[in-house]
Amino acid sequence: MPLFTELGSFFRASLLDPAHERAAEDPRVLRRRRLVVALTLVLGGAALGLALAIRPGDPWFYPATLGVAALWVLGAVASGPLHLGRARTRAGGQSSSVLQALILGGMLLAVFLAGAVVVGRIDWLRGPVDALLAHARFGSLPIVAAITAVNGVAEELFFRGALFAAITRRWRVVGSAALYALATVATGVPLLVLAATALGLLTGLQRRVTGGVLGPIVTHLTWSLGMLFALPWALDLWS
Repeated sequence: MPLFTELGSFFRASLLDPAHERAAEDPRVLRRRRLVVALTLVLGGAALGLALAIRPGDPWFYPATLGVAALWVLGAVASGPLHLGRARTRAGGQSSSVLQALILGGMLLAVFLAGAVVVGRIDWLRGPVDALLAHARFGSLPIVAAITAVNGVAEELFFRGALFAAITRRWRVVGSAALYALATVATGVPLLVLAATALGLLTGLQRRVTGGVLGPIVTHLTWSLGMLFALPWALDLWS
């Protein structure tokens, strides 16, 4: 069927067929990258756990989460070169990865919102999610949205930029997704860990295909901002 053919072509172009293969980094550069990445991962994971442990409505939540973003960005920049990347089109050419990323982010958002409709009926799953959303409910939603966007960019610069490049080529997609999920364990929200795993795998495949962070950043922002605004509605759909 034409629809399935078009979808197959889209997923091959956006997630499977690399548009650009970068040369291996100099061993000295790679050693430096791995050292900086390891240090940043430990500090950033700890800082994220502390930031999300702050009570909803506490004004310290804003600088704390911005501090986490600053750690990710500093670690990414200090580790070595970062690249925006290019996407492969279905026709075999190359283009900006923005449109593909918007579509992929929207698809992931739709899957998670559908799951949230079910989670909204299960108290022990919904409780931690409500606690996380309380920062937006009791704080300033525009400020929380801006911080969500800043953190999304920062996380992709580090996890799909610096960290991805620091891992052995064979394990980059799985390894970067696993470490990204591990960094969220300290939040104590199981569904956030699951979300980080899914998002990490999707953006990791994008990073491998495009050779850069632009596509992952756009996908991350589409998903995270969509979840921020639409998740409360999905959770309460059956209430």
